Amino acid sequence: MQIFYNIAAYKAWHAKLKSKHASIGFVATMGALHQGHLSLIASANQENECSVCSIYVNPTQFNDSGDYEKYPRILDDDIAALEKQNCDVLFAPESGEMYPANEEEAPRSKLNLGVLAEVMEGEFRPGHFDGVVTIVEKLFRIIQPQRAYFGEKDYQQLAVIRKMNQEFGLPIEIIGCPTIRENDGLAMSSRNLLLSSAERTEASAIYRLLVKSKEQLKNLEVQQIKQRLIDDINRFETLDVEYIEIADAQTLKPIDSWDSAESAVCCVAVLSGNVRLIDNIMLYN
Repeated sequence: MQIFYNIAAYKAWHAKLKSKHASIGFVATMGALHQGHLSLIASANQENECSVCSIYVNPTQFNDSGDYEKYPRILDDDIAALEKQNCDVLFAPESGEMYPANEEEAPRSKLNLGVLAEVMEGEFRPGHFDGVVTIVEKLFRIIQPQRAYFGEKDYQQLAVIRKMNQEFGLPIEIIGCPTIRENDGLAMSSRNLLLSSAERTEASAIYRLLVKSKEQLKNLEVQQIKQRLIDDINRFETLDVEYIEIADAQTLKPIDSWDSAESAVCCVAVLSGNVRLIDNIMLYN
């Protein structure tokens, strides 16, 4: 695996690859890689001549500086995992590369995302998606992939990136990949490394209760499903619901009746101690 720590070195490599007309499958990450990330690399390998992974903890998508500081950084372990997965290239820039000193401090994209960035994560993490769009656009223009792979665990983020890609007219196919879960159902996340033993045990209830909610659709209305899910999660000592939303799976506009959308997704954000976990389940489509 080749590793590039600056843009110029990557672009020199890319120029040689471009002459061979080889396709690139790209996976953007913030490191602390788990099997979910590696499954995206596997898809990139399978569908392209070359796989590229980026590792960069992006400051502009954190609305809490403490959360940014404690985000796990284990680059040596990540490199070993990528090599085992047969990733071709790692792009691991420093902040000076992504946000040069001659730019305004933490510049952000001005793309109008509408309701996609106003609900759920957009409401509870102001500015988050501006930061996501800013860094993903930068990475897309540097890496120049034909395909980019994102996990469906971050359902809203995937919708935002698809919107960004469309609005900017980028020639990239955005591919959503299924959420990879632990044996007990907990969605794999880099943040899981920050959970205590007790928190980790109780966190497995989140997906179990999402599945239970889906099974109750025929008997309960939208607001009843939401309230029962809130109550069920909050019964656990280490869990505290930040939000639960049931939304149109395409537009992410919240719905209040089952017949108001052709497809619906339930998205949740839960605090487990000081660790913020998100998950979702497709209710129907």
